[in-house]
This record gives sequence, C-alpha cells and structure tokens, in this order.
Amino acid sequence: MFKRKSIRHAILLSLSLSMLFVGFPTTSLHAASAETRILLDGYELPFSAAPTVIQGSTMVPFRSIAESLSISVEWNPKAKTITAKSQGAGDVTTVILTLNKKQAVVNGQTVSIPMAPVQMKGTVMVPLSFFSKQFGAEVAWDSGARQVLITSPQQPLYRLGFYAISSFAERSYVNEFDGVAFGWARIQEDGTLTTSGKDFYWPKASGDVSPESLVTGAATAGVKPSLMVFAGDRGGELTKMIEDDQLREKAIADMVKLAQDKGFGGITLDFEGLGLTGDRELAKQSFTKFVKQLAEQAEPAGLKLSLALHPLNSSYQGYDYKALGKIADQLIIMAYAYEGEKDPEPLKRVDEAIKLALQETSKDKLLLGISMGSENEQSISSKIGLAKRYDLKGIAIWRIGLIGDSALVKMNQSTARESGH
Repeated sequence: MFKRKSIRHAILLSLSLSMLFVGFPTTSLHAASAETRILLDGYELPFSAAPTVIQGSTMVPFRSIAESLSISVEWNPKAKTITAKSQGAGDVTTVILTLNKKQAVVNGQTVSIPMAPVQMKGTVMVPLSFFSKQFGAEVAWDSGARQVLITSPQQPLYRLGFYAISSFAERSYVNEFDGVAFGWARIQEDGTLTTSGKDFYWPKASGDVSPESLVTGAATAGVKPSLMVFAGDRGGELTKMIEDDQLREKAIADMVKLAQDKGFGGITLDFEGLGLTGDRELAKQSFTKFVKQLAEQAEPAGLKLSLALHPLNSSYQGYDYKALGKIADQLIIMAYAYEGEKDPEPLKRVDEAIKLALQETSKDKLLLGISMGSENEQSISSKIGLAKRYDLKGIAIWRIGLIGDSALVKMNQSTARESGH
C-alpha cells in the first residue's frame, strides 16, 4: 500500500505545479486533529483557527502563517481574492488565490490546484504545503508529538556582530556581517572614557594585523564598523557619569573624537546595570539625556548611534525604549542571561522581550541580541526565527569568537546579509 502511494505521489509531482497544494498523507493527518501544534522555527505559532483536514490535505489559516514568514497579504472581499507577496533572499514571489477556485496565479502564470482555498468562520484556509512549495519554507509532520514543523526560508536581515578582545581567532567572520561593533573602550571607575584596563581595551597588534587594520578592512569589505563603549554600574560609575554634567560632556566629546580618529562609522553603547535599584525614573531620564547629547554631536560627525539595552522583562528598568528609539539609529534587545547563560535562552522570555519592545518603538529600529555564550547551532535558528517572525530590522550576535563554524552555517541558512554581500 505504501509503495503504491509513493509511486502515485511521485507521478503527480512530475505532472505540473498542481502539487504545490498537496498535503501530508491522510493516515498522518487524521492523527493531527484539534490538538495539533504548529511550530515555526521551533517555537509555537498562535493561530486564528485550528488546522483542519479536508480530503487528505492539512488546511491552515493562511494569514497567520504568511505574516509570520514576512509574506504580505491583501484580501479583496469583492473579488474574494488573496494576493500574497514575499521577497526572501531570492526573487519576489507573488501568488493570487481565489476563494473556492482550483486555480492560482503564480508570478503571472495560471496553474491548476487540486484543493481550493476555503473560508471557515471568517478565516481563509489553504493547504499547508503551499508555504513550502511557493515560499521556500520547509514543512515536516511529527506524528508522535502531533506537531507540524515549519522552518522559515532564508531572509535578508541586518546582521551586527560584536568583536571583543577574545574574538581574534574568528576575525575572518567579520565579513559575514553588515556591521561590527568593536568593544575596545569603556567607562572606568572615575566616570571617564579609557581604552586600557581589563575586559574592554584597545588591543595590541598581532604581526601585521593591527586594530586599525581590522577596522579599515571591515569598512573596505562593506561592513560598517562602530566603536563599542562598555559601562557597568556595579560601583555606581555609570550613574556617576550620566548624572554629572562635566563627566557626561567629557565622555561624549572623548567618544566622538576617538571614533573619528580611528575611522569608525558609528558608536555603539553597551551601558549595563541601570535601574536595578534606586530611582529608576531618574536613571531613565539621565541615560536618555546622555544619549540625546551624544546623538547631537555624533550626527554632524557622520556617526550612527546604536544602543545595546537590557530587555524590558529584565530586572534592569533604567531604559526608556520609547524615548531612546526616537534618538538612536537602532536598539539592540539584549534578550539573554535570563538563566545565567548556562543553557539556550527560554524562547518565551525572548518572545516577551520582543513584544514589549515593539510596544515602545518601531520594528525597523530593533535588533534581537543573541548571546552565543548560551546558544548553540540548533537554538540560534529559533532566536533568528523570532526576529524574522516579528520582521525586526535584524540580529546582533554576542560575540565573534563564540560563534563556531556550525552556528555560522545555521545563521547563513536562516539569513542573508542585508547589504547583499
């Protein structure tokens, strides 16, 4: 019986594009009843209506999946047509479906389909295989777990990488990113900027490779280099600097000068620890004031401004996403270290961090921070999948030096450089 089904399936696949809408085998689909879960990139996807089996095909709510795959959807109630358009790493795909009609228009070509889209309780349902055949998503059925597994196709995203002192071994990865933040400066205990000390300092040259050559090489390769400045508030040094007029003005002037002198195209602030205790509103106001003054000097100097921020569902509440999103060029949600970075970050917490950030600022300003200190080649795909699901500007990887070849492969399978390099 299985052999006959396989032969028949193969013949139908070779006939025409009509098989674009064929679902999974009937025996599996009946196991996938009302309890079926849909996992997109390893994380559950909410649905407007439950998947339904019709004549052996799994019918799923079209808009729920499409928009999570960055496919635009337009519904024409008069003509009862759905126009879906997707632009992934390749060409634009445009599909026009008509309710209850066994024909579709794919990039201007009319094709016959065996299962027409139907409307159920106000939701348009289409065969699940539509997404794999037309838009490049991978689809699988796990009968034991009663799960439909969808892997999103490759999609262009802005990719920011962090380069720290211990990143030298993976310096060749710099060219895999659209931008790289070089973490070679920090605010020290007296509230002033320094490029010496521990953790974040200007590195020495290694043979012919100097810090300056890494920055120049990145820019030549079309990668936007920025000066990353770290500050922590363990000893109150960050609070001291942003609340003191003279220290604040000096730190800003020194940052801008250092970035200009060393050929950077931007400044990335990684100012951590604000709002854990004390006056949180004052911390928000002081940090926002600092960022505003920095932006006023950075913009005329041609320097873009990025901010790495604790997520809004963390213990650190000293960051006003709404105000900062209006000032900075991009915000990086540091959605990690929820559980000490011993295991992959819990997807529900990361999902919540994104949703909270989207309530405060535009998705076009947001990068999802992913720490390779806790992730692996499997889990990184789920984090990238969330960035794609919410159509964020991109991702920010902490850090080069922790990525590894296998995780780099996963990143390249999930995303393409926004610049197209």
